[in-house]
Amino acid sequence: MTRNAAVRKARRPEVRHPVLAPFMDPALEPDGDYDGMEFTGLDLAGQDGGGAHFLDCRLDGVALDETRLTRARFVDSVLTGVRGVGTDLAEAVLRDTEVLDARMGGVQLHGARLERVVIRGGKIDYLNLRQAGLKDVVFESVVLAEPDFGGAALERVEFHDCVLKGVDFSGARMTDVDLRGATRLEIARGTEGLRGAVISPPQLMDLAGHFAAHLGVRVEN
Repeated sequence: MTRNAAVRKARRPEVRHPVLAPFMDPALEPDGDYDGMEFTGLDLAGQDGGGAHFLDCRLDGVALDETRLTRARFVDSVLTGVRGVGTDLAEAVLRDTEVLDARMGGVQLHGARLERVVIRGGKIDYLNLRQAGLKDVVFESVVLAEPDFGGAALERVEFHDCVLKGVDFSGARMTDVDLRGATRLEIARGTEGLRGAVISPPQLMDLAGHFAAHLGVRVEN
């Protein structure tokens, strides 16, 4: 990308909730329909909400250890302070959604679709976004340890004040991806997947060794 080429900005979600009703059921249900509900301080560990639809919902301080949410849909929703290890969101859809101050590990989002999503604050370890589709997604002030974007399609994705440690971009396809705001950009694999992204001059210097290795260039004194 040339210096003068404009990077299209991501469109952020605009979530405005009505008055929410507290979630009172004993557990999530597969293919459940949750509209205008608030989940506060609940332990949903190990529950099965596969295929469930969350519309205009707020999850605040919810535990999601090993919770099954495959093919679930989160629309116009906010997830604040959620925590958990091994949460399964494979093939889920997140649209017009905010994820704030999450503390999670081993989250499975492979094959998922994220559109107009903000992920802000917190720390997520081993985030699996392989073969996922990300469009108009903003990562902001979040630490991502060994995230996997292998084979993912990224369009209008921004990283602001983020730490990316050991990221895998193998086979990724990028359009208007802005990595300049990443305070740390450590690539483990997939330097070739950066095609279509924009990085800063200091990041270019940091990644020079990766680019040289990708091109088969030896750097010697």
